[in-house]
Order: sequence, then structure tokens, then C-alpha cells
Amino acid sequence: MSIRPLKALFIAAACLLLTWAIAPAAYAFDNPDLLPDQPTLIIDLANSLTATQQATLDKDLSDFEAETGWKLRVLTQYDRTPGRAVKDFWGLDNHSVMLVADPRGGNLLSFSVGDDLFELMPRTFWIELQTRFGNQFFVRDNGEDGSILEALNSIKTCLRQGGCLVVPGLPREQWILTLITSAVGGLVFGFAAQPREPGKFFSWQWALIFSPLWGILFIAFGVGPVVTRTSEWLPLARNVAGFLLGALVAFLSPMLAAPASES
Repeated sequence: MSIRPLKALFIAAACLLLTWAIAPAAYAFDNPDLLPDQPTLIIDLANSLTATQQATLDKDLSDFEAETGWKLRVLTQYDRTPGRAVKDFWGLDNHSVMLVADPRGGNLLSFSVGDDLFELMPRTFWIELQTRFGNQFFVRDNGEDGSILEALNSIKTCLRQGGCLVVPGLPREQWILTLITSAVGGLVFGFAAQPREPGKFFSWQWALIFSPLWGILFIAFGVGPVVTRTSEWLPLARNVAGFLLGALVAFLSPMLAAPASES
């Protein structure tokens, strides 16, 4: 009975060894020979950028580094990559950001960030940056080049202004979500404020009791994401209007339903 498990173990080990023997060599996916012969700030192995875009972006990143001292580099790859060789090629350090665009994953973008940048933009910033501009829907609508350029513009904007806690700009989808949460917060406020005793028009005690709920929905999820991402007043005004409309509808709903119940 003890021979069969040993036999199976030997077969599994042999299969693993055979797989390793016929697998492509590791250097095929970590090949410094893929590095360009001349200095450049962009290595576009996946052909995500046109020649004109590469030339313009290379100059722009070079000027940005001379202006601010921050190094921004771009690597696009698909089935081949120079791997860690880019670190020495570009001299990446704690003042560097390398944007890696690889369409093989669920998200196009990833970032190699120097430690000094986390003092200006926390890890949540880089996660939001990746999910906003690297998701499949954004890439489908704007292309890989649009995703790369928009992400770089956000990084440059934040570095020029001394850092960001969140990614600048308010996408329409995110604003719609804040509008919905503002309206829901208004509904909670309106239902809580309905009079529950004869002779009272407004139940401020119940509105105060439910303030953590409607306050989180309206202030934290409705107002906060707007004011931290854009200075435009129109999205904020719409969210305030959504909150007031929701509160008014909920507050007046018993009065509007009263004639129907009496008939």
C-alpha cells in the first residue's frame, strides 16, 4: 500500500521536471537586450504610442524632470519585457515613478513608485489612479495611449501642486454615484424629520438621531468626493439640490398620501 503513493509522487516530480525542462528560458521574459541603444524616457514594446506621441512625451517628461526633479518613465510591454534591467537603464530611485502598461491583465496600468512620492501621494492615490485610467472601459473608449497620457497628466498635476490625496478630476460615473448618495441621504433626512406628535411640524430630534446616517450619505459620500476632486461648483450644487429634493419628497410623502387613504 505504501508503494503506490511513492510511485505517484515520483511521476508528479518527473512531470514537473519535464515541464521545467521544456519551458521557455526565463531570460526571454527578463531580457536587457530589449533596452534601446540610445537614452530615452519611453520604452514602447507594445506599440501603445505613435512615433509622434513618443517624441512629444519624451520631451515633456524630460522638461518636467528638469523643472521639478521628479523622474517619470513609461514602459509598455506585452509578451516581452526587459524586466529589472530598466532600473539601471533609467537610474530609478526614490524620486522616480515608472508607469507600466501591460494589456494582458485585467487592468492596463501599474506603477513602480519611489518611496519619496508616498509622502505626497498615498498608496490609495495610486490605486485610484490605476482603477480610473487603466480599467477596460476607459481603455476601450480612450485607447491605451489615452490611458497612459491621462495617468501621467494626473501625476504631473499633483507633483506640481505639492501632492494629492485623491486623483484630480471627477468622472461622470463617479459624480452620478455621489448624486445618488446625496439624494438617498435627503430621503433619510426627510423621513426622520416627519412630525410624529400632534402640533409639531418638524421632528428635529429624530433628524438629529439619524444624522450619522444621512450625514455620511450626503457629506462623506455626496459632497466629499466632489470638493476633493474638482473646484467646479456645478456638481456640488446638483448634489445639494438632490439632497434637498429627496428630503422634501420624503418629508411631504405622508401629506401627499393622506387624500388617497381617506377616500
